[in-house]
Amino acid sequence: MLLPSLIAGFTLGAAGSLHCVGMCGPLSMALPTWHLSAKGKFFSLLLYQLGRIITYSVFGLIFGIAGRSIYLAGFQQWFSILAGSIILSAAILYFIQKHSVHFSFFNRFYIFIQGLIGRILKGNSTPSGFLLLGMANGLLPCGMVYMAIAATLSFTQLNQSIGFMAMFGAGTLPAMLFVGYSGQIIKPSIRNLFKKSVPYVVTIIGIMMILRGLNLGIAFISPQLPQAAGQAINCAH
Repeated sequence: MLLPSLIAGFTLGAAGSLHCVGMCGPLSMALPTWHLSAKGKFFSLLLYQLGRIITYSVFGLIFGIAGRSIYLAGFQQWFSILAGSIILSAAILYFIQKHSVHFSFFNRFYIFIQGLIGRILKGNSTPSGFLLLGMANGLLPCGMVYMAIAATLSFTQLNQSIGFMAMFGAGTLPAMLFVGYSGQIIKPSIRNLFKKSVPYVVTIIGIMMILRGLNLGIAFISPQLPQAAGQAINCAH
């Protein structure tokens, strides 16, 4: 079903939105909008955020195709359990170490994307430029995005994967738009509240993926996964 995946994506995005503010907020505040009217500034920043959502949706399409291939091969149930276990392990590690897991091999890619964003900033400040900037921003390495991508691999339909990633981006939009438009970082007390909630949301996502893979036949929580094409169906006689 599409609706549960949309709700899950938005919830994950909203819970992680202040993580996004910490990572990408300074870039939003540095966008060249000072010469624009209030309406033009809002429209340009909205295009910038929509660019991020477009990139996330493309991720949903790409990894949704991969997840669909896993489903058609008959491995999705076990893959969902494995992915959920990895996400749950990352959350447990956070609770133990009190900091998120970082992967150093993303540093070069991060530097490349930063350079790309810099070139777009210098060469274009039109509405299309803001859209391109947002799309480039969506490529920046981000732990929350990786969690969302992992979740898309457990879906059986492409529209679920695309919808999940689009709604993940939509969940981050209010906080990111506020920061870019007001030029102010959200109060530390509110940031800390959201930051503390992220590991719990990630834990829930991991548990839900494991339950989904267990195929318990519980609506919305562990629905009976449809038989993959070409997979034998046992019938009682």
